[in-house]
Amino acid sequence: MDIDAGKLAASMGSTSEVKKFGEQMVKDHNGVNKSAFDLVTKLMVTPEDNPTAMSLKKGGMENVASLKTMKGKAFDKAYIDHEVAYHEQVIEALDKTLIHGATNAELKALLVKVRPAFLGHLAHAKHLQSTMATN
Repeated sequence: MDIDAGKLAASMGSTSEVKKFGEQMVKDHNGVNKSAFDLVTKLMVTPEDNPTAMSLKKGGMENVASLKTMKGKAFDKAYIDHEVAYHEQVIEALDKTLIHGATNAELKALLVKVRPAFLGHLAHAKHLQSTMATN
């Protein structure tokens, strides 16, 4: 869902910073999804939904639906505010559930590998959020 929100931001953002951030989210999250898909294909497993994944997915779908109704600065603010909250949730899930609970070494390695990217996304989103607060 973050890819869909990023695509919206890339096309509907009112500033170049929001558009670029949206483009980066699409690129980076597509890369993570490809790595995850490649791993589950290699391991011949089928991912199962869990409460954490279902909660993130539901929140993402609601966010995209809401964003589609907005324009201009209101869109930018809502998008960036959600990106901060979303990345905080993902990092919390990684730290408290996913990395700790991973029993497969390759999966655990992938989760550890992608964690810094999510931290970077959060820092970037918080920076944009603080910039918007001063404008």
